[in-house]
Amino acid sequence: MTTPALYDTQNSPFERMLRELPLQPLSVFFSDKASLEMAPVQFSEVLFHGDPLSADIQATFPVLSHQHRGILGSRKGTPVTGKNIAVFFSGGPAAGGHNVIVGLKDILGDHNRLYGVKAGPKGLLAGDLFEITDVSGIRNTGGFDFLGSDRTKITTSEQFEKVRHWVSHYKLDGIVVVGGDDSNTNAAFLAEKLSDLKCTVVGVPKTIDGDLQVWPWVPISFGFDTATRIYAELVGNILKDTPSSRKYWHFIKLMGRSASHIALEVALQTQPTMTLISEEIAARAHSLDIIVTDMAKGVLRRAMLGHAYGVVLVPEGVIEFIPDVAGLMGELNEIMGDSEAQALVVGARHAYVVGHLSADGKQAFLSLPEVIQTKLLMDRDSHGNLQVSQIPSELLFVESIAAKVHVIQTNPRAFFSDLSEKDLAALAKFLFTPLTHFFGYEGRCGAPSRFDAAYTYNLGLAAGSAVVQGLTGHMVGITDMATGGRAVALPLTGLIHAERRHGKTSYVIKKALVTLDSPAFQSFAAHRDAWALGDCFSSPGPRQYTGPLSQLMPLSVALNQGYASSVYHLGV
Repeated sequence: MTTPALYDTQNSPFERMLRELPLQPLSVFFSDKASLEMAPVQFSEVLFHGDPLSADIQATFPVLSHQHRGILGSRKGTPVTGKNIAVFFSGGPAAGGHNVIVGLKDILGDHNRLYGVKAGPKGLLAGDLFEITDVSGIRNTGGFDFLGSDRTKITTSEQFEKVRHWVSHYKLDGIVVVGGDDSNTNAAFLAEKLSDLKCTVVGVPKTIDGDLQVWPWVPISFGFDTATRIYAELVGNILKDTPSSRKYWHFIKLMGRSASHIALEVALQTQPTMTLISEEIAARAHSLDIIVTDMAKGVLRRAMLGHAYGVVLVPEGVIEFIPDVAGLMGELNEIMGDSEAQALVVGARHAYVVGHLSADGKQAFLSLPEVIQTKLLMDRDSHGNLQVSQIPSELLFVESIAAKVHVIQTNPRAFFSDLSEKDLAALAKFLFTPLTHFFGYEGRCGAPSRFDAAYTYNLGLAAGSAVVQGLTGHMVGITDMATGGRAVALPLTGLIHAERRHGKTSYVIKKALVTLDSPAFQSFAAHRDAWALGDCFSSPGPRQYTGPLSQLMPLSVALNQGYASSVYHLGV
């Protein structure tokens, strides 16, 4: 039996509608507006000069650091012919990736070849390339399934030699790397190693976590809008359930290990009872007990108002930002890296670990719920670190808050002043009934929002323009999203810094965390007290594909960029 073509099955009424939706190219990509013939952008104007490159960065990237000096603007260019360009996805999927390929194919046209690399960097090492001739089936669709992806890092001399072999074999003039901060770091190293072959390398900013940003040039990575809208719809549904059932506290963990952009955006869209922002916790250096006490008091304040319910948003990686827990995890990583500890079965590790922790570490460890203690004793990854995504941080807060609520109920006057008899009665009868959720993979491969569809298409057009122009070692971006959009290309050497990872110096793109002085966080902070006490819940509903609500960008992007509204305008 012949296996049917993959995209013969992508044929639901919704998917058919998506493929028919028009795309919105920026006006700069039209060499002739009368005929609407597209041509690559010519990047030329220097708009910004960053800090001088350190001696270490210059030594690590002798070619790139010599060639690149600033952020580049754009003007109309001319068509290019005879180029062979490859593209691959790297890291986890994000909605809109297929439209990057559509944009690349459209800007390269019929007089250049576009190759897809199967299974990400691993496929590049294996030379698993094929020519992309038709992109109609993947237009505006979610997922990375057209090419696949993986997390292989190309770092060794042997790996670079394999890439050089396939570049020569396929006569590649350029490679487009679609990925996050680590993948774009890898793009810089590839650009350096391939410079003598005249093969340019260009990066495209991808990650639903939103932690690849360079204000104002790259206000957000693609996939963030779609993911947060999917999560906001789910959170909004739960927020509507809480005052309906009137008895549950929902603790919702959201993806985002290193940054809280997702939690912040979803909070702005839905106005939940409480939202933890990891970066704020780290800045305030509050212990787990202080955080839990404040949250438990918040739960009981609502109980005194007759609200025995609420919703709490918890970033996936928050546990690493709580000072006493983060310190404990550092100790545990050292202890668990010992061969004697690794040889023990998980059940026998508890006593061993307790016997090797410092006094503060021991106190912090034993104060945690048993389920968290057990998770902290799991096997480490290849770098000797705990896989934080496997830690049920939502359960940490559920268990800890439940215990603290009980303590406060036994002696409420020690925690609250001016309690009335009515308040005391409400506290006495309150029953804390928590439920937990984790919204993660649900947001990565959904059909792209109209914003992400337009954004990624133009990123593809920009990447194709940069790679054929020879701007190697750059990452493209789209800025001025409220006023038609502008394509830019940023030299990756200006984004890379030295960082200690696993006991040695690594050169990486720094993750963009939530900053407490950002307009988005300030807006959240100005409203959260009202959200904590009242039922201010907002249900944004599903992603829209027609009408005015389909033209919205992420609220945090609009706030941080200083736009007058969250309506985006990209294209002609």
